[in-house]
Amino acid sequence: MDIQITKDNGILSIGFNREEKKNAITAAMYQQMADAIRDAEADSAVRVILFTGKPQAFTAGNDLEDFLKNPPNSKEAPVFQFLWELSHAGKPVVAAVAGVAVGIGTTMLLHCDLVYAADNSRLSMPFTQLGLCPEAASSLLLPHIAGYQRAAEKLLLGEAFDAAEAHDMGIVNRVLTQDELLPFAQKQAAKLAALPASSIRITKQLMKKNRVAATEAQMTAEIEHFAKMLTAPEAKEAFTAFFEKRKPDFTKFS
Repeated sequence: MDIQITKDNGILSIGFNREEKKNAITAAMYQQMADAIRDAEADSAVRVILFTGKPQAFTAGNDLEDFLKNPPNSKEAPVFQFLWELSHAGKPVVAAVAGVAVGIGTTMLLHCDLVYAADNSRLSMPFTQLGLCPEAASSLLLPHIAGYQRAAEKLLLGEAFDAAEAHDMGIVNRVLTQDELLPFAQKQAAKLAALPASSIRITKQLMKKNRVAATEAQMTAEIEHFAKMLTAPEAKEAFTAFFEKRKPDFTKFS
């Protein structure tokens, strides 16, 4: 299974399990994760959601071949279902990140409550490099978390940054060695699972209350722009260059 889902002691673990493709995400994988979060919210036995990847890849982001075959051109697209469920999860969400975390692999972390990263992590949001715009309300949340200038550098240039910088920006709670990462994240998830569910739920709700409407509005605006930009000449040039293994030329576009 490309997404590995297990439930144990109140923790629902959602693991990216497509190591040969650096855990690149297909539409089917997004749907599976969206359904898993939706089910977890309705399951009283689940108290915490934990996202994991592999030692060299949390996720390389969208599987571009599948992405172009199944373009996310509406709010009902699996990727947007996943982001909606994740951003509205009432239960705490923990992420254990190692290796590459590209695009949504980074923006999804902005919706998690606790994020732990291995010291080999490389995060990036290369939307502009693909002729696209941010998603997951990252154009709102990243400036809020990291400050405008730091967010602008990451979202406008789309260049990769390491776990130490992600921690300094406030995206990551703690940086650990690769061997320490998963046991520590699991231990933190277990702590949450042992606490009163109502206290955890209401505390999270209170912390996020003032940003819910703004996040929903920003995500909707991003989806509208994203869908249009996906069929624009700039994106076509970016994707063609990617598959042809060459540098894209955007100089002919204004």
